[in-house]
Amino acid sequence: MAEIHLKGLAHSYDPNASEEGHYALKQIDHVWEDGKAYALLGASGCGKSTLLNIISGLLHPSKGQVLFDGVDVTNLPTEERHIAQVFQFPVVYDTMSVYDNLAFPLRNRGHDEATIKERVLNIAEILEMTDVLNKKARGLTADAKQKISLGRGLVRENVAAILFDEPLTVIDPHLKWLLRMQLKSLHLRLKRTMIYVTHDQTEALTFADKVVVMHDGYVVQIGTPEELFDKPQHTFVGYFIGSPGMNFIDAKITGSQAVIAGETVELAASYEIKDSDKVELGIRPEFVTLSAAPSAGSFKVSVKRIEDIGRHKIVHVDFNGNDVSAIVPENVAITDDFTNMVFDQSRINIYSNDWLVEGGLSHD
Repeated sequence: MAEIHLKGLAHSYDPNASEEGHYALKQIDHVWEDGKAYALLGASGCGKSTLLNIISGLLHPSKGQVLFDGVDVTNLPTEERHIAQVFQFPVVYDTMSVYDNLAFPLRNRGHDEATIKERVLNIAEILEMTDVLNKKARGLTADAKQKISLGRGLVRENVAAILFDEPLTVIDPHLKWLLRMQLKSLHLRLKRTMIYVTHDQTEALTFADKVVVMHDGYVVQIGTPEELFDKPQHTFVGYFIGSPGMNFIDAKITGSQAVIAGETVELAASYEIKDSDKVELGIRPEFVTLSAAPSAGSFKVSVKRIEDIGRHKIVHVDFNGNDVSAIVPENVAITDDFTNMVFDQSRINIYSNDWLVEGGLSHD
């Protein structure tokens, strides 16, 4: 296991890159704790796989260093970093048995057969594959083959980190949940440093201790699922995390008041923001309440459409030309009379030029 320090890291696929926009991976300086599970989350092309390949040694960064437990491994090849990597498509030897596939990394490193047998049987038990150890890999399902790939990474005891690059992409949807829970269980049991690349927020939030959210080559936030939900540090995090994502409405802030869509919203804190900044009020649909009767602090809206997804409803309303989403319990019957909207004041976030602004004490 290893603490991983990405020190002043940046990468461009253009060797003559001279501007920040030419970099697929912008300046990154983070320390990832030993034994923790991290998920690299973001849309396609945001730099996730580039960063993972730099950590594994498949790619040399244009700038900066990669440190494992304080040791500079930037120039070391993959095989000298003691990294195990599980790829999107299962890497198995079809003509070998499951046992021989799992044993291969150990045999390749010269371990004795007694040690190999002990490790293989242990990992097979963890992966619930003891009943297929003697079967050829060729006849197994895609999820079973991916479990073999995972097992080959786990069978070695001296790995610094295990890296997963979209490992559940080829797995049938009904099996993804089971494998995801197995990965989580494995991490809790083995305490290996794990880094999991995905564009699926559900995979990231259920697997990781901390989620590393990437956007346009930047790491815009590292946090627990709760932190990403409650306090997105960047508007992209608010959009990307949650279903639906956070509502953002253009705002003008004066102290502890926000003017949005021509209406005044009282805030729980006071803010000092430049008039030249792009300012937005952010609130999650979970903290928007709709009702038929007006109340203190409510705003007039009109219902545009309703999405019933079973466990709750997502109601889209028009708020003076702004589309706002609200999550409503399944047992609440929404009608055209639901023309009053209230924000939970304590759950409002304010963003300036896409970044979260921390407010001060309100003097009201």
